[in-house]
Amino acid sequence: MAAIFSRSLDIYVRQAGIGLVIGVGLFVIGWYYYALPSYTRVGYTPEQPVPFSHKIHVGQLGMDCTYCHAAVFESPNANVPAAQTCMNCHNPKKANVKGASPLLTPIRNSYYTDKPIEWKRVHKLPEFAYFNHSVHVNKGVSCVSCHGQVNEMKVVTHEKLLTMGWCLQCHNDPTPHLRPVNEVTNLMWAPASGRTQPEIGETIKNELQVKPPMNCQSCHR
Repeated sequence: MAAIFSRSLDIYVRQAGIGLVIGVGLFVIGWYYYALPSYTRVGYTPEQPVPFSHKIHVGQLGMDCTYCHAAVFESPNANVPAAQTCMNCHNPKKANVKGASPLLTPIRNSYYTDKPIEWKRVHKLPEFAYFNHSVHVNKGVSCVSCHGQVNEMKVVTHEKLLTMGWCLQCHNDPTPHLRPVNEVTNLMWAPASGRTQPEIGETIKNELQVKPPMNCQSCHR
């Protein structure tokens, strides 16, 4: 009896089956790799050279974010404060707060030698992704949206995904993340009674003409 399928077709079917299995396997591996915290950095909490507590400085003392991160409204990058900023409050020669604390030795050394403190970066996007801090905060996007409740953190933790899909959710519907620009660094801000976040966000979206780009070239340059 003659074979229904030719030998060459059998080979093609086997190759297609093997290719399908390999393809599915690679897809599953890639999916889990990019979804794991080790890739997204979620939960990353490095020990810093100086134990700076945002919970104390921002949450308890009420310091504004821009006192230390002064350029976020003008610069594409969020600056790290120089030792001079810290010494404004912790200078031992002025008998200020805990000026002689051994925990602040790296601050004093940096101040007197002009050698920058080697802070460990917590939030980091891939090199191929472009993000401009000033554009976002000047459109009413708060620090909380991307960094979480930093005012409650003793040690800063990478809390949000910051993946492309995560960013596109906001670009597709920014209204839940918009607030008055003068409240951007107020990490405890909440809508006034009688108004809801969607209402406020929609108003700000219209007033500031918030039109988040959805094309690839905006973030991949």
